[in-house]
Amino acid sequence: MQDGSPIRRGIELTPEHPVSRLVDLGETAESAGFDAVFASSHYNNRDPFQTLAAVAAQTDSIRLGPGVANPHESHPVALASRMATLDEHSGGRGVFGIGPGDPSTLRNLGVDGDDRGLRSVLEAFKVAERLWTGERVDHDGTFVAEDAGLNYEPPGGIPVYVGGEGPHMCRMAAKHADGLLFNGSHPRDLAWAGDRVAEGLEERPDHRGSFDFLAYASVSVASEREVAREAARPPVAFIAAGAPDPVLSRHDVDPERAAAVGERISEGDFTGAFERVSPGMIDAFAAAGTVDDVADRLAAVLEHADGVVCGSPLGPELDEAVELASEALELAEERV
Repeated sequence: MQDGSPIRRGIELTPEHPVSRLVDLGETAESAGFDAVFASSHYNNRDPFQTLAAVAAQTDSIRLGPGVANPHESHPVALASRMATLDEHSGGRGVFGIGPGDPSTLRNLGVDGDDRGLRSVLEAFKVAERLWTGERVDHDGTFVAEDAGLNYEPPGGIPVYVGGEGPHMCRMAAKHADGLLFNGSHPRDLAWAGDRVAEGLEERPDHRGSFDFLAYASVSVASEREVAREAARPPVAFIAAGAPDPVLSRHDVDPERAAAVGERISEGDFTGAFERVSPGMIDAFAAAGTVDDVADRLAAVLEHADGVVCGSPLGPELDEAVELASEALELAEERV
């Protein structure tokens, strides 16, 4: 049975670590009071669905989903089946996080910017929703499906959370999905996104029900501020590399420097990419510092968002960081 409660305190676990390690962290997250685990989805890390299935077996109530899958690495019908399998295996705890994918890694698979549009995401989850009701589907759009269906009883009712940060994606999510995982850690970005969500909600059909606007925030927390900020460099590199020019301009980030970061990531030169991350990029694209620092930033974010997903890196010491992130989020909720 699907849990219909909204997500307010999520956490991202990155399958750059062995699955057994992430299972331990998932158990810690559930004990620390998080209500959802999202596993990031990049071809060059371990498979998020296998990871989440393992976490499901060792947890009781925490929601589980990719953060976020994309319709370019797998056929959307196969992706829908993988999500339905996870939901069945977890006893109805599945959450389908879907988005256009990371441009730096998808470039290695021959997917360019023109292929990463809103339409591919919308078509993928609309077809998934039909498959989850037991329907057989014909589709001819950004992908083709002919009389496709699931040869088992699908669960139905899996919530869809769109991951993205562009204006059209925010509006589309508010109109068509159950939630938005907005890739942002700064209140300035969340305020802007909130306006786009409001525009989409004006066109939202009544039958879609309530909507969750979540900040998918890169969080790095530790007892020492500078240690936490240094640990934030890797995810900030990916965020800066994929940020559109208006976002870079909003934070006075040099677009040429951000492009150079993306080039290094595509080449597999991650050390070079991380070295090119500036202090301004960390300020713009992460909530990084002590528990109090992070709580202040997340409180400002919660002025605009319904909840927060604490995204990677979480901190230099993962086990400690899960606990500290929960503490920071609790303080943030008290400060709003």
